Amino acid sequence: MKTPQEGAAVYANARIVDPSRGIDEMGALVVIDGKIADAGAAAANQGAPDGATRHDCAGRTIVPGLVDTRVFIGEPGAEHRETIASASAAAAAGGVTSLVMMPDTDPVIDDVALVEFVLRTARETARTRIYPAAAITKGLRGGEMSEIGLLLDAGAVMFTDGRQTIANAAVMRNAMRYARDFGAVIAHETRDADLSAGGIMNSGLFASWLGFSGIPREAEVLPLERDLRLAALTGVDYHAAKISTEMSADAIRAAKDKGLKVSAGVSINHLSLNENDIGEYRTFFKLSPPLRHEDDRLAMVEALKDGTIDLIVSSHDPQDVDTKRLPFSEAADGAVGLETLLSAGLRLVHSGDVSLSRLIEAMSTAPAKLIGIDAGTLKPGAPADFVVLDLDAPWVLDAEHLHSRSKNTAFDGARFTGRVMQTVVAGTSVYDA
Repeated sequence: MKTPQEGAAVYANARIVDPSRGIDEMGALVVIDGKIADAGAAAANQGAPDGATRHDCAGRTIVPGLVDTRVFIGEPGAEHRETIASASAAAAAGGVTSLVMMPDTDPVIDDVALVEFVLRTARETARTRIYPAAAITKGLRGGEMSEIGLLLDAGAVMFTDGRQTIANAAVMRNAMRYARDFGAVIAHETRDADLSAGGIMNSGLFASWLGFSGIPREAEVLPLERDLRLAALTGVDYHAAKISTEMSADAIRAAKDKGLKVSAGVSINHLSLNENDIGEYRTFFKLSPPLRHEDDRLAMVEALKDGTIDLIVSSHDPQDVDTKRLPFSEAADGAVGLETLLSAGLRLVHSGDVSLSRLIEAMSTAPAKLIGIDAGTLKPGAPADFVVLDLDAPWVLDAEHLHSRSKNTAFDGARFTGRVMQTVVAGTSVYDA
């Protein structure tokens, strides 16, 4: 007979949304020993296991835990901005049960010892699952390649140069060849250094009004199109880490139509905000890529709907007052986003632009598939990583209440409808609202 101490629990009277199985129905979720025993309408009819703890969800929604594949963390080297522990706490509050940590640390995650450090520190301090991404090139300098095979064996789940774009096409081609041979994913954020040099925000009329040099959309799409050509040449699994323009979406769509093994991500910021949100030089809206014209934002939403864009990331990038409380042209790029990822995404659901199932697929099922982890699903036997949501709960974000060590959110004072009420990892609650 199972007892509560042995880990049996039933989450009853819940709307179960599981894109991995095409399920959206009223039912229950059953957890036994940290794994999902059943989830859906059938689970509600089977009754609770002996000794199980019963949780009445009162009609709230259960979805797979989110998987965020683009999270910048300060540890090691900038722990004052964010540690693995504080990022994990922020993730739990946002319904993110698994995250991929970018290699932009000091020292850079380009060595087996650093991969092992991240995994060890996560085991000791994190509430959620942390997976390290390793650098494509040593020191993120775009020259000498990292040891892809050794880093993969050590536990790296993808390869990226983080905020940096590899300018040398030969280096990128060689990296793609090695990644292909090892079955690894290359994730690349594309930004042409020469075209974007001196640019502060999106190129256009609004930049002219503010008196800033602009970053043209071509600065993103030109290196992206080069990468897509190289992906076709090498056969690598290529992921465009963060696109923001209609031209980039068109390039990804064309590559997919040709049968290339490519995928694309978009940050929640570029689905929710546009360049007008910068207002009068608000540095928390200074991002990379920059916030674009409303036409591009709408194109990102459409590309998400039709599957051109595969997944959504928070692009969580903590910055402190020394790097953000500066004139707009001098402030660092980036905003925290783990705790607002889901609620900001729900705006698209409430507006009717995207279905809830598609949103969760892009935030959970698709990213889990990209990095090859057992997550993003409520199927029987999977780890019991899930989120209980109140889709209709109104709330206002107060940046000072964020769990992140940095408070540079683009959503301070924003009004949301829908929030995380509980986050569960391996059957254990790691966050309760």
